[in-house]
Amino acid sequence: MTARIEQRPARSWLRITGSVGPIGIATAVLWLSVIVLLPLAALAFHAFDDGWSGFWSAVTAPTALDALRVTVLVSVVVALLNVVMGTLVAWVLVRDDFPGKSIVNALIDLPFALPTIVASIVLLSLYGPESPVGIHLNATRPGLVVALAFVTLPFVVRSVQPVLIEADAEVEQAAASLGADNVTIFRRIVLPTLAPAIISGGGLAFARAIGEYGSVVLIGGNIPRQTQMASQYIQQQIEVDRPVNAAAVSVVLLAISFATLFVLRLFAERTARKEQLSR
Repeated sequence: MTARIEQRPARSWLRITGSVGPIGIATAVLWLSVIVLLPLAALAFHAFDDGWSGFWSAVTAPTALDALRVTVLVSVVVALLNVVMGTLVAWVLVRDDFPGKSIVNALIDLPFALPTIVASIVLLSLYGPESPVGIHLNATRPGLVVALAFVTLPFVVRSVQPVLIEADAEVEQAAASLGADNVTIFRRIVLPTLAPAIISGGGLAFARAIGEYGSVVLIGGNIPRQTQMASQYIQQQIEVDRPVNAAAVSVVLLAISFATLFVLRLFAERTARKEQLSR
């Protein structure tokens, strides 16, 4: 009995403590470096092959600026649209019961699994020159908005839905019993609770739309200075053997996406600190 008791401390390192240890940390850092950091570093390095002046000339070329302008403008519109419609969809899925609700809930994640080029083909068939519904969005900015809205909708819905599920409905019922109308309840009680999730989902939708290619490649038309997205401009530069220009514009898209995610991270941390202080 004594021998067994003395052996236990020697095997204490086998206990699960929640920490992966130095080997686990090194493995995670190595994997992150190989998959994310090294490719991004190589991209940034390649973008400056012609020096700072070459990089600046590439990103300030009129066609590049127009592609970036169209990309940012359409992405902002898509993010704002999905903030409204995604919140509405999440509200319906959480607060309402209707036949086929589970099917609709499953369909929300379809853009995550469906190849985006398939979405572009479907949208072109539905809203292209031979539209069966009489709506022609091919080679137009509204067509870009529809395509990107399809791809980015799940980001808002899945951000807002868990918050709605955990929201205390009794507070809303108490406000209603005191005479508050639906608009007041939503503005004073529901919206402050959902705001962090809505902003997070909208930011993720914007960051996703910035770099989207597959869903807009057909429906967008790729018309320079009108419907050409930055991702399409990058492909065009590669096709004409200007990889440095493509890398330079890619770095700009990377910077925009990183800045968006960084701001969202700071906002999430600030929100978490406020919640801890309120408790």
